[in-house]
Amino acid sequence: MSEILFYSTNQKAGKVSFHDALLKGLAPDGGLFMPDSIPVFTRDEIASFSSKEYYEIAFEAAKKFLSGVIAEDELLALVKDAYNYPVPLEKVYEKKYIMRLDQGPTASFKDFAARMMGRLMQYFLKKDNRKMLILTATSGDTGSAIANAFFGLDNINVVVLFPESEVTDRQRKQMTTLHKNVQIIGIDGKFDDCQAMVKKAFNDPELEYLNLSSANSINIGRLVPQSMYYLYAYSRLCDINKGEEIIFSVPSGNFGDLMGGLIALKMGLPVKKFIVATNKNDEVPEYFRTGNYKTIVPSLNCISSAMNVGHPSNMARVVALYGGMMNEHGEVLVQPDMAAMKRDMFTVGIDDDETLEILKMVYDRHNVLLEPHGSVGWAGLRHYFRLAPEDYNTEQVTVCLETAHPAKFPLEIQELLGFDPELPPSLIGLEDKEEKYGRIKTDYNTFKEYLKRNY
Repeated sequence: MSEILFYSTNQKAGKVSFHDALLKGLAPDGGLFMPDSIPVFTRDEIASFSSKEYYEIAFEAAKKFLSGVIAEDELLALVKDAYNYPVPLEKVYEKKYIMRLDQGPTASFKDFAARMMGRLMQYFLKKDNRKMLILTATSGDTGSAIANAFFGLDNINVVVLFPESEVTDRQRKQMTTLHKNVQIIGIDGKFDDCQAMVKKAFNDPELEYLNLSSANSINIGRLVPQSMYYLYAYSRLCDINKGEEIIFSVPSGNFGDLMGGLIALKMGLPVKKFIVATNKNDEVPEYFRTGNYKTIVPSLNCISSAMNVGHPSNMARVVALYGGMMNEHGEVLVQPDMAAMKRDMFTVGIDDDETLEILKMVYDRHNVLLEPHGSVGWAGLRHYFRLAPEDYNTEQVTVCLETAHPAKFPLEIQELLGFDPELPPSLIGLEDKEEKYGRIKTDYNTFKEYLKRNY
């Protein structure tokens, strides 16, 4: 099998290897890297996953993209080290499940991508004998996952930007209590402002000496790991030899998680539908409804804070996957195949009132505890089933992704349900650790001077 190369969604840069796409992060023309082909699993390969552990399924997926790039024994060791925690599939009722992606070291689904990407980057940097500065923006959980995944690595320094007023105390403390090679900066703006400053730095010739890369979902290294848990869920709940299809509901902010699912679909996973549930930053549901994509500036502050994104970077990838072209500003230069997109995806925006209503309803009715992001996903399912009642039956396997641990949102749950959610091991003792982080204005030149002064 020939090596898969990666092109830019802006289509103004040459194709590069996985090594270069991973370490560069953003294409030189400002676009995002995409694989020039997507490998496909056979039915027998998918059937075999039912007898494999999570890390073994992850290895099979990684191998498809990295064959000839990393020796298989070394790749297996990296994958096994990254995925040493459980991935619970919790039954709600009938064949409707919650997939809890919150058991990693920072209690967030971002751990799946960040841990694998950190190990891959360190692997290549050691081979190249060079160092790198990671810049990343976070609306909540990405920052803590990246900070944890890269903490203490010899060849990598990390700078994380976050909107200071829009993350919970626990989300912030998971980033700001690590120190060493990890620097955290709060800004007086929105996630989109953080993202814009990071992207501008990548394209600033005066900062080339820093050897910059990104670790949030604009980096291709995040996408392959995020396809793996879709494969895992199917392997535990469905039988491809019986022709079973699965429905996933994906709470969506920057759309990296959804892109992972769409890659799994293109690799041959039998997915009947992706429910794409946003909060009131509903620019994508509106695009599906009207065919006209309009960013939301500034993004709206909702309780599902990690989804407060007015222009998801990964929409450029979604559009490219369906034959279109969108630039980094959200301008659709070539329309994708909207009919195919609507065949594969159902989109809906959920407001805060409904988010809280569903969170309480699921707990009262099923004794299943969600947090605001998972609640948005479950609300999306309810909207879909009302419009497609033929899929609301006892035999249809349906999985809603729970992307963060409920203990990250104690105030909302205390107010709504009257108790504090039990802390996972990764959050115990967090309150007592010393915080340290910087603050700057939402101004690129200030950020640039910070980087030049410190690195």
